[in-house]
Amino acid sequence: MSSDTADSRLSAIHDRIARAARIAARAPGDVTLIAISKTHEADAIRPLIAAGQRVFGENRVQEAAAKWPMLRDETPGIALHLVGQLQSNKAEDAVALFDAIHAVDRSSLIAALARAMDKAYRRPPCFVQVNIGDEPQKGGCAVVDLPALLAEARAAELPLAGLMAVPPFGVEAAPYFALLAKLARDNGVVGLSMGMSDDFETAVTLGATHVRVGTALFGARA
Repeated sequence: MSSDTADSRLSAIHDRIARAARIAARAPGDVTLIAISKTHEADAIRPLIAAGQRVFGENRVQEAAAKWPMLRDETPGIALHLVGQLQSNKAEDAVALFDAIHAVDRSSLIAALARAMDKAYRRPPCFVQVNIGDEPQKGGCAVVDLPALLAEARAAELPLAGLMAVPPFGVEAAPYFALLAKLARDNGVVGLSMGMSDDFETAVTLGATHVRVGTALFGARA
C-alpha cells in the first residue's frame, strides 16, 4: 500500500466516523479506530503508521509478537489490541505484548489473565466478549451468563474496559449493537468494542467507543 493510498483511506474512515458521531450527537474523538492488521506484513502496516494511525489490532499472539516489537521500536506511541480469541496458556504473552484485550469470554481465561497481570505488574484493560447472536461457532459468553462473568472479572481485579461483540454475518447489525449497548448500561460498563469495515458507522451511531476496521484500510486480503 502506497503512502498516498494509506493517507486517503485513513482520512476517509475518520470522515465517516465523524459523520456517524455527529448523527448521534457524539464527539468523534470519543471513538477509537483500531486498524486490524492481522495477516498483513510490516511493510503493509508502515504506510498507515506514517499516515498517523497509532492503534492496531491483531488476532493472534504469535503473529503479533513476530512483527510488532520492531514496528514499535521504529515508532513510539503505538497501542496494540488483541481482538481474537485467546488461549489461557497464552495469557502471559498477551499481557506482556498487548495494551488491551478484547475477547475475555470464560472463567478460566479470567483466572489466567489475573495471574499473568499480577506476575507482570501490568494490567491492560479488558473487554468481555458477548456471543450477541447466540452462535455456537463463535466465542463469547452467553447473554444470560454475562452478569456472572463480569462479577468474576471484577473479583479478579481485571481492569474492565467494556463489552465486545461480533454480530451474525449477513443480517442487519443495528439490533445487535443496540443490545450490546443496553447490556453495557445494565451492567455498569462503558466501553463498546463493536463495528467492523461493513458496519462501523452504524456501530458509532449506537454508541461504539472502539471500532475494528481492517479491509476498509488495508484492502481485501488475498
